[in-house]
Amino acid sequence: MLDYAALDALATVLREGSFERAAQALHVTPSAVSQRIRALEERVGCALVVRAQPCVATETGRRLSQHVDQVRLMEQQLQLAAPGLAAKAPARLPLAVAVNADSLATWAAAPLARFAASHPVLMDVAIDDQDHTEEWLRSGQVLAAVSSQPRAVAGCNSRPLGAMRYRAAASPDFISRYFSAGVGAGSLARAPSLVFNSKDELQARWARRLCHRHVELPRHRLPSSQAFVTAAVAGMGWGLHPEALIADELAAGMLVELVPDTPLDVPLFWQTARLAAGLLGALTGEVLEAAGAALRT
Repeated sequence: MLDYAALDALATVLREGSFERAAQALHVTPSAVSQRIRALEERVGCALVVRAQPCVATETGRRLSQHVDQVRLMEQQLQLAAPGLAAKAPARLPLAVAVNADSLATWAAAPLARFAASHPVLMDVAIDDQDHTEEWLRSGQVLAAVSSQPRAVAGCNSRPLGAMRYRAAASPDFISRYFSAGVGAGSLARAPSLVFNSKDELQARWARRLCHRHVELPRHRLPSSQAFVTAAVAGMGWGLHPEALIADELAAGMLVELVPDTPLDVPLFWQTARLAAGLLGALTGEVLEAAGAALRT
């Protein structure tokens, strides 16, 4: 039998990032946490945690941490289905999901918040590009994700959410400075663009569709959806913005489309782990309702 107190210590260290914070969460001493993990490492015959800042899991440590999270999940689903089995109210279960920043900034925060307010969970929301959130699902780091990939990850279900519409926009002064002669491959190669991070391909995708070839764009990296808007209004660069996020700025003339009526629609999907179907059912309902109201069908 596995020592579930030790497994719980392992999962808590990896979630909290340090032995000290894990000890506080578990209401024991850091020494007790260390002893539990050391005993578990001796049992399995390999290191489970890389003692860094923050602590990270080895491959075996990651698998064991996922196992204990799944056990907790099944226990909570059983308690919710048969409350008489629980000696006390169900403990709050850490629930990890991955969401792209633009969804979180526009429509996804509200359904996550409503679900967390009415269920015994502690939300752990990871932010990544919509083209890459499925990697979090595949590795088992999250149980649900907003993704641009329609094909379900193994062991998961996929539901269409709708499409998020983006507009390529910049300030009027920026457009006058860089695009007075029009928007094309040459001007785009000179005008600074805004990207969320190295994974963000939206600007490159829009430019490729407009110019029918790849354009190497100069890029500012700015990992914040709202900061994108602020930076664009200030003339820092042009970028692809969620239409809902810049509606007021477009209406006020603070931002202008680079090329009128050239939106980029990005279909989104909600992928969930089948093993968590019971707990995630209510969350899925909240997410689908919010997406239906906010995204294009």
